[in-house]
Amino acid sequence: MIRCIRMKALNPKAEYIVKNGKPTAVILPLAEYEGLLEDLQDLAVIARRKDEPTVSLAEVKARLKRHGAVRG
Repeated sequence: MIRCIRMKALNPKAEYIVKNGKPTAVILPLAEYEGLLEDLQDLAVIARRKDEPTVSLAEVKARLKRHGAVRG
């Protein structure tokens, strides 16, 4: 038996597809789904760049000033 239920305790906007008493899929509002995809992309970029050297805040500010992105 397949049914669609809302589990408000987990996420009031999501609907869970349940088959034989076990959740098997989730239906989300499109905006929420797209937000999750963006978060996933951000995490992938962070993982790829984890070994890159860091830049101090002072250096970032200096670069922005040199390129005219900030005044000061």
